[in-house]
Amino acid sequence: MGFKAKARKQQKDNGEDTKKDTKKSAKTGELPCGIKGCDNFADKSMGGRSLSVDDAIDMWGTSGYEERKGRVRICKSCYRKYKKENKKDDMY
Repeated sequence: MGFKAKARKQQKDNGEDTKKDTKKSAKTGELPCGIKGCDNFADKSMGGRSLSVDDAIDMWGTSGYEERKGRVRICKSCYRKYKKENKKDDMY
């Protein structure tokens, strides 16, 4: 019997709970996606990204986004749409 097994047995005998509260609460975002019509969140922890205004105009037009500090914060799904659309463009 290893040291971890002995420690678990000791905790059971003392009445301590061996399982910690491992339930994860659903993440709620703080920054909404800057694309009009999208209800997702653009937080960095949730995969959100930031695009320049010029790139947002090319993809969604002049009134299809909301600007924040000169950049457009977008969610992960909108960023994937943007990347797929601009995949063939050579930037070199």
